[in-house]
Amino acid sequence: MPKLKRLSAVEIIAIFKRFGFIRLTQRGSHIKLRRVSKAGEKQTLIVPDHRELDTGTTRAIYRQACRYISPDDLFPYFFSE
Repeated sequence: MPKLKRLSAVEIIAIFKRFGFIRLTQRGSHIKLRRVSKAGEKQTLIVPDHRELDTGTTRAIYRQACRYISPDDLFPYFFSE
């Protein structure tokens, strides 16, 4: 059974940069990442800027990102075998 990795905000931002997201703004401890799809749709993700994110927060970010990126592409970054 795959296990969710314990990731930091820096690691998650690096993952999403590989998929074309850029760091747009930061307000307090929340970082807004955005990319524009080929169809012109703005795709936005919010990541809390913490050293280690809770597993529930990491899972929520993964689920939200699956709206824009294939789960098969994201899976190896978020889960360990």
